[in-house]
Amino acid sequence: MITPSHNPPADGGFKYNPANGGPADTAVTDWIQNTANDFLRKKLAGVQRVPYERALVASTLHKHDYISAYVGDLSNVIDMESIRDAGVKVGIDPLGGAAVHYWPAVIDKYKINATVVSDVVDPTFRFMTADWDGKIRMDCSSPYAMVRLLAMRDRFDVAFANDTDADRHGIVTRSSGLMNPNHYLATAISYLFRNRPQWRKDAAIGKTVVSSSMIDRVAASLERKLIETPVGFKWFVDGLIDGSVGFCGEESAGASCLRTDGTVWTTDKDGLILGLLAAEMTAREGRDPGEIYNDLTKKFGEPAYERIDAPATPAQKDILKKLTPEKLDAHELAGEKILKTLTVAPGNGAPIGGIKVIAEGGWFAARPSGTEEVYKIYAESFRGVDHLHRIQAEAQELIARVFKQAESAH
Repeated sequence: MITPSHNPPADGGFKYNPANGGPADTAVTDWIQNTANDFLRKKLAGVQRVPYERALVASTLHKHDYISAYVGDLSNVIDMESIRDAGVKVGIDPLGGAAVHYWPAVIDKYKINATVVSDVVDPTFRFMTADWDGKIRMDCSSPYAMVRLLAMRDRFDVAFANDTDADRHGIVTRSSGLMNPNHYLATAISYLFRNRPQWRKDAAIGKTVVSSSMIDRVAASLERKLIETPVGFKWFVDGLIDGSVGFCGEESAGASCLRTDGTVWTTDKDGLILGLLAAEMTAREGRDPGEIYNDLTKKFGEPAYERIDAPATPAQKDILKKLTPEKLDAHELAGEKILKTLTVAPGNGAPIGGIKVIAEGGWFAARPSGTEEVYKIYAESFRGVDHLHRIQAEAQELIARVFKQAESAH
């Protein structure tokens, strides 16, 4: 697949999924990257080419109707009948991406009361509103990129958008506008595990280490096992295949779940079903997902969550990637005793590529960016925004101290 995903159009690239349908492991993507760069250095010497006309009639080329196959199967993962019968008014913005031709087929087949607000496809994406830094991103979790759909929120009972390869979702409700991705994940988990009786009784919930602890509280209330992994959807593939993981999601607005009968739907993120799930919730609960989440906060508390970026050189990013609890040497976080300091994920023991520090009322995680000269700080507090800001400030102070010590040692 060739896509810019939720990045600026100029950052388009190749997305490769292996035979299990999930995201490729770094060993695979590194090989592809290194091989491609080697061809570029050699000015494409050794690249085998075939004329387009001959490729079209090659015995290895097979046409496949992806749209009909996918659309026809949707009722096995989402209660499309309830959405139709309740007459839920749904707004959909494909953001000029791969889903643009799927939605008319979905609306036609299931006769749902849905409107595609724009079917424009433009490789420059000039129809997009600029993101927070002035760049164009088809990021459906960004309020800057979602200006168009947000302006229409009162026209629909629920609305949603997808990024260009349709693996992410952005949910817009009348009650709360654009939902924070973590808030929607917690809401979806609470709803699904109460409304999918055919799922295995031991089907677990998957989350990444930088996703909200609200998910932990919802999982505990459901008496479901929580599997916490490093960032990356590849960690959930096996659980989705065998049905041992019912739902899994990332804080970056990507998620998937099992079919209603408890078997595998997909092993990668699916933004379309997460959008339609918001419509199913609205149909069956009589409230939009924003209202359902508000009820969760009354029961479990209201977390304040934010991700920020801080500058980091390549050498500093390498230090952060290899950071240990001993080198961090921290005992308190925002006035509370530190309970755990993690460098591996509790769910599978895999390195998280950074560090996570947990106290009773909040936590932070720091990990280097894979594409920019920054590191990412994820933080959350159940004690309010001021406490969150204190966690963020102390996190940056701790990481800055580690960088300074490492530089002094050299």
